[in-house]
Amino acid sequence: MRFIKIPPLIKKLFPKYIWNIPTSDKKIYLTFDDGPTPEITRWTLDVLKQYNAKATFFCIGNNIQKNPELFQEITAAGHSVGNHTFTHLNGWKTPTTTYLENVLQCDTHIRNEMPDYKSKLFRPPYGKIKPSQAKALRNLGYKIILWSLISYDFDNTLSKENCLKNVLSNCEPGTIVVFHDSIKAFTNLEYVLPKTLEFLKENNFRMLKL
Repeated sequence: MRFIKIPPLIKKLFPKYIWNIPTSDKKIYLTFDDGPTPEITRWTLDVLKQYNAKATFFCIGNNIQKNPELFQEITAAGHSVGNHTFTHLNGWKTPTTTYLENVLQCDTHIRNEMPDYKSKLFRPPYGKIKPSQAKALRNLGYKIILWSLISYDFDNTLSKENCLKNVLSNCEPGTIVVFHDSIKAFTNLEYVLPKTLEFLKENNFRMLKL
């Protein structure tokens, strides 16, 4: 079942995951998965800069390895980064030991490019992670970040207009929004991101990193 906005029941069933940041202030948390991707991530950084917006990029380790300078541009621009596994693994289909090794492989590449990296943010690809994997990662100090609103920018059957509607109709204080700085998502992202940032600015939201 597709959820654009995560129902409260699901959040209650998995209380140890971070779904949103409770607040009454007009703060919203933009996140981008699957980069860094040449040109697309750089375009994303440029658009965020235009609106003085900060974000969190959940990076795939293999993409960091291939694009180290682009990864450094993310951090140099004042954004935060998180771990999205080395090869975008589906936790439900992966043995826990293999999954943890993949996460730590990504962590190695983050630290190679960012030796003073202290934040341990992790987002499971597809939002799919076994309880055993989550427990092991928490024991290693990771915060598991899910989301309260997903744009579905990666869905090529979704028009860019409906993608934008998904986002704008569900923004509220404390929301964690998921976009993707990937080739697959760019058709929708290119249309949706600037309009989303303009909407948030006009409505006095602060766009913050985690």
